[in-house]
Amino acid sequence: MCAHVLVAEDDEMQAELIRRSLLAEGHSATVVHDGAAALDAARRLRPDLVVLDLMLPVVDGFGVCRVLRGGEEDIPVLMLTARSEEDDVLLGLELGADDYMTKPYSPRELMARIRTVLRRSGRTAGVREDPVVRAAGLAVDPERHEVRCDGVPVECTPAEFQILLAMAAEPERVFTRRQLLQCTRGFDRASTERAVDVHIMNLRKKIEADPRRPVRLLTVFGVGYKLSGGRP
Repeated sequence: MCAHVLVAEDDEMQAELIRRSLLAEGHSATVVHDGAAALDAARRLRPDLVVLDLMLPVVDGFGVCRVLRGGEEDIPVLMLTARSEEDDVLLGLELGADDYMTKPYSPRELMARIRTVLRRSGRTAGVREDPVVRAAGLAVDPERHEVRCDGVPVECTPAEFQILLAMAAEPERVFTRRQLLQCTRGFDRASTERAVDVHIMNLRKKIEADPRRPVRLLTVFGVGYKLSGGRP
């Protein structure tokens, strides 16, 4: 059961934790950090589920849910917030939220709730069953922990795998070194953003025909890196 999930969370660390948990479950994810961006992404991408923080800047979670429920798209919404007052819970449910979780929470419980909402909403009927994430000639399998480049197996360290999985799930997105470093937490003892440069250098040796002139794993000067080539 693989779905595309839109994560609207202004706390970057929380958002990254949710995104990594979704990728580990075989889902793909798009992350935004304010309500206006959430509405734009929901209209463009039509995700299978929105994980929606209540306390978003620009437009709060209540406003996002109100607009989503007033439109034609019937996208399931799981609200996620630090506010646990009964009135907030009731208002969120009255606006059409399918479920409601309060912080702090365990990632395992959140993933279980997401599975339940997807199953209950029937959104799984149209989503792909293949857990493999494909982009730019790469096939990254989170279940088998395997990577193929143009059909050829590629040996990756755990940290390299997590970086490729994140970037393949969102081709053309520019990741900062800090964001990529967060992907390697728990797999890499290195604690500096410069460690990411080493991982990228090693990955280029494995997936580029000419690592000195990369066409897949590109540097965006002054920002970070992106995986170019899009989805097949």
